[in-house]
Amino acid sequence: MNSFDLILLYAAIVNLVSFIVMGIDKRKARKRAFRIPEATLFVLAIIGGSLGSIIGMHLFRHKTRHWYFLYGMPVILALQIILILTLLFSPIELNFW
Repeated sequence: MNSFDLILLYAAIVNLVSFIVMGIDKRKARKRAFRIPEATLFVLAIIGGSLGSIIGMHLFRHKTRHWYFLYGMPVILALQIILILTLLFSPIELNFW
């Protein structure tokens, strides 16, 4: 397994976890149970799960009334896309392994 495969696997896992956590938090909100902190939801997005968080927000209709989620999650995703594109097209060769 090369480094690109590991990065894709990481991205898939963190986005799946972010999506699931949004669903769990929505279920807990409906049952008025102990909730997942908003900071945790943002940390999951920042470490690479922004796409899963956005999909979960809209599919579960969760946190869509909070402006900082509605606009913050897409901003995080945009910044991550810019970072990835910058690294891919950078003239500097990065050798991690």
